[in-house]
Amino acid sequence: MEARKMNLAQLHYTSAPPGPDGSGVRFTAVSPAVPASLLGEVEQLIGYGPPDDAPPRPSGSERASSPETFSYSRLSDGSGLLARTVHTGADHSGRRGALHGHAVYLPTGASLPGGALPITAWGSPQWAARAPEGGVPEPLEALTASGRLNRDGLVAFAGSRAPWLPRFFADLRRLSEDESAPRIILVERDSADVARWIALACAALPRDLGHRLTFTTYAPRPELSRQQIIGVRPEDGREPADHGHRYRVYDVAGRKTGEPVSDAWAEVAAGIWLGGAPELFKEADALPGGPFAPGALAVGALCAGLDLGTTGRTEAADWARHHPEALGDERLHRLLAALCVPDGGRSDAEKAALTGLFTCLDGRVPTAVSTPLAALVLTEAVRAPVAGPGLEALRPEALTEEVRLRLAGELAADLRVGVSDTEPGIARPLELLRIADLLGVDCSDLLPKVAHGLAHALLADPEATHTPAVRLALDEHFALRTALLGRLDTLAAGDPLAAARLLALVPLRFAESKALPHLRMCAEAPRLTAGGGDRATVLNAVLRSGGVSVFADPLVLRTAVRLVWEDGTPTAYEARLMLGEIGSDAHRAAGTSSTLLKAALEGPADDADVPDLAHDLLRCFAEVLTPRDRASLLLLEFARDLRSRHAEPGWAERALSLRATAEPVEPTVLEHAFGALADRVLSEDAPDGELYALIHSEDLALVAAYGRAARSERVQDRLRTEPAYVAECFTAWSSHPQAGGAWQETRTALLDSVLRPVVRTLPAADIASVERCLERTSVRWADEFRAWNRPGAFGRIGRRLAGRRRKGASEGQ
Repeated sequence: MEARKMNLAQLHYTSAPPGPDGSGVRFTAVSPAVPASLLGEVEQLIGYGPPDDAPPRPSGSERASSPETFSYSRLSDGSGLLARTVHTGADHSGRRGALHGHAVYLPTGASLPGGALPITAWGSPQWAARAPEGGVPEPLEALTASGRLNRDGLVAFAGSRAPWLPRFFADLRRLSEDESAPRIILVERDSADVARWIALACAALPRDLGHRLTFTTYAPRPELSRQQIIGVRPEDGREPADHGHRYRVYDVAGRKTGEPVSDAWAEVAAGIWLGGAPELFKEADALPGGPFAPGALAVGALCAGLDLGTTGRTEAADWARHHPEALGDERLHRLLAALCVPDGGRSDAEKAALTGLFTCLDGRVPTAVSTPLAALVLTEAVRAPVAGPGLEALRPEALTEEVRLRLAGELAADLRVGVSDTEPGIARPLELLRIADLLGVDCSDLLPKVAHGLAHALLADPEATHTPAVRLALDEHFALRTALLGRLDTLAAGDPLAAARLLALVPLRFAESKALPHLRMCAEAPRLTAGGGDRATVLNAVLRSGGVSVFADPLVLRTAVRLVWEDGTPTAYEARLMLGEIGSDAHRAAGTSSTLLKAALEGPADDADVPDLAHDLLRCFAEVLTPRDRASLLLLEFARDLRSRHAEPGWAERALSLRATAEPVEPTVLEHAFGALADRVLSEDAPDGELYALIHSEDLALVAAYGRAARSERVQDRLRTEPAYVAECFTAWSSHPQAGGAWQETRTALLDSVLRPVVRTLPAADIASVERCLERTSVRWADEFRAWNRPGAFGRIGRRLAGRRRKGASEGQ
């Protein structure tokens, strides 16, 4: 049975003479398949405006040279309209605007027979120049190509428009991906050249996008056109308002080439047309990567021998790295040969892409195939480093022996210079060291410098430095790892906390044969200190984990102390334990005597172990103490002697003398010394004259310490239970009003806020005992106490009189 032939739905729109249906421009023949509801919309698309210089009655040759409107448009219902409209001269009334439009209606989802692109119908002999007889379109099975858009002609045309091609394809891609992108205006004198532009575009686009591209080869008023690509003549090619946002104008006659583009697909597409290989677009459609994948285009172009420059090579290498399975052996061999052609203009991006491709292919293809790429990548890595993916595991099998020896000779000097240069960073020297190992270039003498740089970088920023490339280098290079651990052990002695942080983040294996005491302690300290507990015991455990005696290497003691206490200070008790168990010699050699000194000088005022620690430090480190530190420790030892009742008389004078030498003295040291002195002055066995010396020293800090001690609970208890002590304090705190402001303020406050509240609570018998004690000293003191203790106004008068009497008595003495 013969296959049913396709009959395309058509419309004819022409300047008609008067007749039953009227005159003027109208539809003269319409296929029944064309919806009548669309005719008004079609009429707007199929019209024609002749150029201003068009002759009123053109000859055949003049009609042929008139611009031809060939358009493809999308109608509101999603269907398509492919139309050709030409100028036919003057109509029956003599006006020169006669036209004939012939259109093919394509329902939604339909295309031309055989899936032909709309642009292929340009110049088709099936386009009619007049309306059909009888008002019925003649059957139309297809619009055969005219041959006017042949391959060679389009290649030649592309060459003539070379400066505009990259930008044109970039705008075309944007327009195909985003309907709101600026439309394209092509300024050409010949509408056939506009058709050639469109043919270039449709060939480059993915097939489905080529079918959807709308265009018109001629529009005297482009701002009224709705197509994506619009052709205009130079005299009509004035740039529409707001053209920068709504239109991109290509004025070939005006020789405006526009700014450079940064669209890889556009650059490669232009290169393919200029290379005369448009069939590569169809090949690329069959490759993975999606629409507008520049790499797929570039692979085909390079395999065909086209020179795409660094952009094309970069895209091809990157695409091949992600889709190696899509390339057969023969095409892969041709691609690698093209990528490895010598070229001094390789960009950093191209070098990074080549490195990535080599990493992907190494071990997956025969060495003979990958060796040229390996040689290129290694040479570029040594001589022209870039920031990008580094080389992963380098296998000796990646190079033939001949190429390895050649590269070793060519790159040895550059390799050694690069390995030794650790200033910019450690990543590059490590990569070059791996390359040197692969090529057999000896860099063993440079390892200490590399290890030094790597150790400092790891301690400064472990996570950023310990990259996969660094891990790989350490795994591959035993000598480097050994040198690094040795350097880290040395640095750990100076900054053990940084080393502990490093080892908590970066697993570094320690060989059992290597001592590395500082590193071992840094590795174990977090576990040992995690549970808290007795830090002196933890210190011994940390020291044992280092495996070295403090006498063999005193610095391990300093490392252990800093790991256990970090930035803190041991308590005085802990410091005494360390000093007693380890001995002063080890602390002196390790420099940890300063830690013990700090524990003493910064110990809290209520820590009873601080004065004892000071005594021990004076005994063990007298020869290394500065005068200031020695005086501070002597103040603390003086506090110890005061509390143990072994201090010689002259307490205030000695305390103030030591303080002067110890300035600036730590506040806690003064609290210890002055507090102990004040406590002793307030004690029951204080020697005569010590309070007098304290009062007349007029030292604010010392008098204040006395005031604080007098307010202590111990003094309060004695006052409540010992009437004789009340009498003693009343006498002391009522004396020497002329001794200075500090004492006057302190004694007054003590009388009012310490003694009076206690006296008010005493029973009458105790008050009488206080008075008897005062009478034994002097009747006057007893009278003054009675006046001071009398309630109400008489008491206040008595206190004033007593003050004057005491002052007079003092002056008379």
